[in-house]
Amino acid sequence: MVESPIIHKSPLPDVEIGDLSISELVFRDAADRADDVAITDGGNSSYTFGQLHEAVRCLGGGLRARGVGPGTTVALMAPNIPAYAMVFHGIALAGATVTTVNPTYGPEEVRFQLRDADASMLMTVAMFVETAVRAVEGTGVSEIVVMGEAVEATATPLGSLMGEPIEQVPVDNADHVVVLPYSSGTTGLPKGVMLTHRNLVANVVQTGGFLSYDEGEAALAALPFFHIYGMQVLMNALLTNGVRVVTMPRFDMEAALGLVESQKITRFFAVPPMVLGLAKHPAVDRYDLSSLKQIFSGAAPLGADLAAEAAARVDCEVVQGYGMTELSPVSHGTPEGWFRPGTSGVTIPNTESRIVDPVTGTDQDLGGTGELWVRGPQVMKGYLNNPEATAATIDGDGWLHTGDVATLDHAGHVTIVDRIKELIKYKGFQVAPAELEALIVTHPAIVDVAVIGVPDPEAGEVPKAFIVLAPGSEAPTLAELQDLTGEHLASYKQVRHLEVLDSIPKSASGKILRRELRDNA
Repeated sequence: MVESPIIHKSPLPDVEIGDLSISELVFRDAADRADDVAITDGGNSSYTFGQLHEAVRCLGGGLRARGVGPGTTVALMAPNIPAYAMVFHGIALAGATVTTVNPTYGPEEVRFQLRDADASMLMTVAMFVETAVRAVEGTGVSEIVVMGEAVEATATPLGSLMGEPIEQVPVDNADHVVVLPYSSGTTGLPKGVMLTHRNLVANVVQTGGFLSYDEGEAALAALPFFHIYGMQVLMNALLTNGVRVVTMPRFDMEAALGLVESQKITRFFAVPPMVLGLAKHPAVDRYDLSSLKQIFSGAAPLGADLAAEAAARVDCEVVQGYGMTELSPVSHGTPEGWFRPGTSGVTIPNTESRIVDPVTGTDQDLGGTGELWVRGPQVMKGYLNNPEATAATIDGDGWLHTGDVATLDHAGHVTIVDRIKELIKYKGFQVAPAELEALIVTHPAIVDVAVIGVPDPEAGEVPKAFIVLAPGSEAPTLAELQDLTGEHLASYKQVRHLEVLDSIPKSASGKILRRELRDNA
């Protein structure tokens, strides 16, 4: 007899998810807020809601006139600047798909994504045009567009694309892939995560079920918009709710503190290393942070002690949520006044959770430990061109198997205690061990390698490489390996520790026993 699953439902009431595109949702109330600042860098660049909506409609019209629309993918590679939201939604309004690219990627990493996503246009900023020119070689990209003045003859200035304003090009909101962020898998190469308009709209509305904003609020947007956390929880959800978004192209603690003071920031969205800085950085005491109402941490687990220390120092609540790219991204969050130390909050509206023993496959009740499964309208459509990986992640009943080991307490709060997947989380970014291993083993002195994440107080985890040397070879230095990997990969994927072993522990099937390496490390 098959036991019935133990399904944990949200303690929060369901919310209504309309049949809208993400741009229609974000700008639904733009006319009522036309003169309010929507997004700003706190200095030279800003848009009111009226200006932003009009610019989005004009860019959408210009793109549509150039043949960009359903079936077209446009890559967007830029840091957090006010124009990012305009470009993102201009592409979406035209009915095309946006694939968001990490601007710190090297040309090879960008090229892989451009090819895999079948992008035909790449939008970037002047700083990254050189990388873009090298990256588009051998891809389907026929045009590089620069957000600002073109610095090379090979690039088109964004202003020249503006056309007659349009409304949303009709698409099937439930099926049309509007954004294609990339998520590293345990097998190494990043996978395109297909998220529909309905996925994004659902999750913005769902997060509104536990994150409520008052009039006149402002939020710091230092977390990158190319990453699903920044894209959805910050850019899209904040604009939808009329919150003034204050962008930072890269995070710097003193600059962030200065913006909190000068812009009267009420919401500080963070990852655990930022919370660590708020708890311990000496500069914190030099700024007026009294406007802060809440610090919200995500992307990686945040320890209860660190959260408490930061909360006491800045005198506001520090809470956390849980999600992943494949969940658009949120499945659990902490409503105001519901904080429980060390937990990632409760299952959000319109969402169900299960805790399943990964060995026996049996459901666990409250207090039990197992893999977290999630079902809801925010679950991705699937991985691009990868039905096998999709089937391994989403089962026939629509449950997304997160790969994270969790427990649900008797108050319905989830705590992430471990993870089945081998991804290393460096400051909230995903680092796939196999990607590093594939490069390191090309060194002539190395015959085998394994990479794991080891704890780091500032980054959360950093990559450590274990290498086996070829007979008679001298071990390369850490700096030499960093030079090798640095030529091909983003800096956050860099190996930080190195150890020489006689052999890499492996199972009978040849799988690396990373748990054994972690225990020894």
